[in-house]
Amino acid sequence: MNTTLSAGPHYLLRGFRLILAPGVRRYVFVPVLLNVVVFALLIGFGFNQFGHLIDWLLSFLPGWMDWLAWLLWPLFAVIALVFIFFSFTLLANLIGAPFNGLLAEAVEQHITGYRTTDQAWAKMLAELLPSIFNELKKIAYFIAWAIPLLILFLIPGINLIAPLLWLLFSGWILSLQYLDYPMANHGHSFAEQRRILAQKRLPVLSFGLATLLATIIPFVNFLIMPAAVAGATLMWLELFPKTAAVSAR
Repeated sequence: MNTTLSAGPHYLLRGFRLILAPGVRRYVFVPVLLNVVVFALLIGFGFNQFGHLIDWLLSFLPGWMDWLAWLLWPLFAVIALVFIFFSFTLLANLIGAPFNGLLAEAVEQHITGYRTTDQAWAKMLAELLPSIFNELKKIAYFIAWAIPLLILFLIPGINLIAPLLWLLFSGWILSLQYLDYPMANHGHSFAEQRRILAQKRLPVLSFGLATLLATIIPFVNFLIMPAAVAGATLMWLELFPKTAAVSAR
């Protein structure tokens, strides 16, 4: 059993393969499609509004300064990319939360052969609000730790290591984010999850860091959510077999 730093990226890569497996891929299409549509609408809306903003600003300037528009549009492109990078994971998981539990369940069934309920979509509807509430709980945990870490950036001397601490924190948060789905399916609370995962911090942390890296790769980031859920489910089953076996009873 690999419990080193290399284990995390390995599970993520296996997650990409798992989302194409029979019985699993049907739970991937809908959240991916929803994310593509939502971001396309947001970018289209931003593009349209930014065009109006440029026209409004240029109306106060003499005609010979219309060339400024050529500088503002690249600026908008950069802002749009930054927005997508920082908001994608948050929004994607809020949208996909009701589906990710089913995806984790389908992956577990594919790996173990254990058949789950045939009323999967009815279960998703019943757990729609609880799953979104759970996502908000994870966001609250993130904010509670993010604020003091951000303050470190303002302290001379300590701010030199603040970026590294923030990187490690981001990796840990993403691991908690995706491992929550298979563990919550078996009744583990968020507090229990953190205690269990802390037993094997290296592979758990490297999984989150690999996921973080994948979110900045264009087009791959649209598949990273289901791949991370699948990889996290596989990690939980293999790295925490005793916990998984007990909770499955």
